Amino acid sequence: MKLKFISIISILVILISCNKLPKKKLSQFILKDVGYEVINDSLIVKLSNPLHCPIRINIKTKNKNLQEKLNQDFPLVLEHLSSKKISYWTDTSKEQTQIKFLITLGNPNDTISKKSFSLPFKKDYTYKIIQGYNGNFSHSSKYSKYALDFNLKEGDTICAAADGYVVGVIEDYSLGGKSKKWRDYANFITIFHPNMNLYTQYVHLTYKGSMVKVGDFVKFGQAIGLSGKTGLTTTEHLHFNVLKPNKSGMESIPIKFKEGYTGNSFKKGQWIKK
Repeated sequence: MKLKFISIISILVILISCNKLPKKKLSQFILKDVGYEVINDSLIVKLSNPLHCPIRINIKTKNKNLQEKLNQDFPLVLEHLSSKKISYWTDTSKEQTQIKFLITLGNPNDTISKKSFSLPFKKDYTYKIIQGYNGNFSHSSKYSKYALDFNLKEGDTICAAADGYVVGVIEDYSLGGKSKKWRDYANFITIFHPNMNLYTQYVHLTYKGSMVKVGDFVKFGQAIGLSGKTGLTTTEHLHFNVLKPNKSGMESIPIKFKEGYTGNSFKKGQWIKK
């Protein structure tokens, strides 16, 4: 009987540790009016930005001659809530014209104005740092080196760290794991802070854990989501990151907090009160 019980436990452990990756990768925003059409001998590229932040658009095609023409205009920055059309002469049909759009948040040429942020959880609450700057597990890349992990439990409230516009939300993943393969399968919220030209991300939300949608304006301290353990993680927590645009995408930056803390002073195991 004892041996059978141990076998059942072992099977459960194996099942839990072998979560399957989702079949589909989700996008944090949808650009419905970005596309192209071919009319007679004209290729018309249609661009539209419904977000409250600038976006960078690049275009790739296997047609070498067409790519040379596109390279004269792309990549380009499309400012918030704006649209644009660009026409090119072409000698190929729509069926033979295959174009891929690459979209990145932010304009690397915008001036950054760093200000203090609020801790990303509720006032009078205390949480422990489980990974700080340059953490070995997942804070070693240019994108995440200044991120902070707080030990929020599943369902704990996440709050906006500064005023801004919601420009990205993913909330439909339900699982996670410790393999690097899970990196792109976390639920998260991205907020743009126009007075700083910076972005904050709140990662590992629980399934359907966002309280906001793309386009919402939020105030610092406002509840925006619920913590969880989706994506690349071994435990439930909040991964908080402040990002600035660079030429290749985004990079993490060190910050200070309104509550008197500096991010570089946080050490693993330290308790932080708001």
